[in-house]
Amino acid sequence: MIHPVTAEILSRAIQQAKQEGAAVLLVRLNTPGGLMDAMRESIEKIVAAPMPVVTYVAPSGARAASAGFFILEAGDVAAMAPGTNTGAAHPVLMGGEMDPIMKQKVENDAAASLRSIVAKRGRNSALAEKAIRESQSFTDKEALDNHLIELVANDDRDLLDKLDGREVTRLDGTRTVLHTRGATIEVYERNLRQKIMSAISDPNLALVLLVLGALGIYVEFTSPGLIVPGILGAIMALLGLSALSVLPINWLGAALLLLAFALFILEAKFATHGVLGAGGALSMVLGAVMLIDSPVPEMRIHLSTAIALALPFSLITMLLLSLVLRARRNKVVTGTQGMISEIGTAVTPLAPDGKIDGKIFVRGEYWNAVSPAQVAAGDRVHVVAIDRLKLIVEPIPPLNGAPT
Repeated sequence: MIHPVTAEILSRAIQQAKQEGAAVLLVRLNTPGGLMDAMRESIEKIVAAPMPVVTYVAPSGARAASAGFFILEAGDVAAMAPGTNTGAAHPVLMGGEMDPIMKQKVENDAAASLRSIVAKRGRNSALAEKAIRESQSFTDKEALDNHLIELVANDDRDLLDKLDGREVTRLDGTRTVLHTRGATIEVYERNLRQKIMSAISDPNLALVLLVLGALGIYVEFTSPGLIVPGILGAIMALLGLSALSVLPINWLGAALLLLAFALFILEAKFATHGVLGAGGALSMVLGAVMLIDSPVPEMRIHLSTAIALALPFSLITMLLLSLVLRARRNKVVTGTQGMISEIGTAVTPLAPDGKIDGKIFVRGEYWNAVSPAQVAAGDRVHVVAIDRLKLIVEPIPPLNGAPT
């Protein structure tokens, strides 16, 4: 996919090639397309590169569709491997439908941008424009025969052999003769940041990170002190959000995800026998599928991913919420509230109206206590209130009038 990280990788590769004095920069293409802003930035890097840039669709079976076609044509030399294809570069507005006037404006802008590059490269600008206006696609042979590319090569080494001795005219008018036969190929290695960002730019992985991150944060809030779930959850949530931020978000999908979380909470609070939970699971699946609005299938969230996330997340969330609400409804067992209704035994007699303080034994502790009724030593009592460090108790009547 062509996204902002692609432009960054291309920029770093050009810098490395310049530092190492490379004779030519070879850019391999195998993409269904991507974002137009990232495509334009990548083309700017290629055009401004200090060395000739060869764009090459490879290996066999690869494609350079949509935005990939623009980048292919931006190279000083365009090449394809046998069994590859390119074209289908009609611009599509992500996140909504274009009205006729806006559609014409976008098409004209894209066509003019492509013509300006293709014409200066000496290629067939009229046919290249049809890839935009009519979404035409071309095989490697069709592209070569119609002067959309210069070469068809089996692999990198074959391409370098065919480039040897070719004179290249760059956009600024400078001419360069390529000497590439037997040249050493240095592969650009992405740094750790670029590898991570390239991996999470897949919306399916981004959604997985976001959901797992939300679950980790929720576990930390419900069980303070665990620390690890909160840290990992925050990291995963931020990575997921950073990946989704460069993708076209459909706000209806986002709203359905929020509705799903609300239904999970209500299911745990009210006894609906799973009706709200099932609605939450359905809402999450629909929201996940609709979250990314893209005409490129590789930039959409797959239905299988949405289902695989929604069902386990629904069950886990409802289980955790149920445990939390059940715990809140349980009797308090700590602090002053935890002492109320506890049963103990009078150690000394207790007089009415608190005239004589006595002692009772309750929960393994000796407490000062008073009682509104007469209590003999050894009688069982239960705590009804607490007055600072003194318990107020009442006697427990004996069963069936039996003596205590």
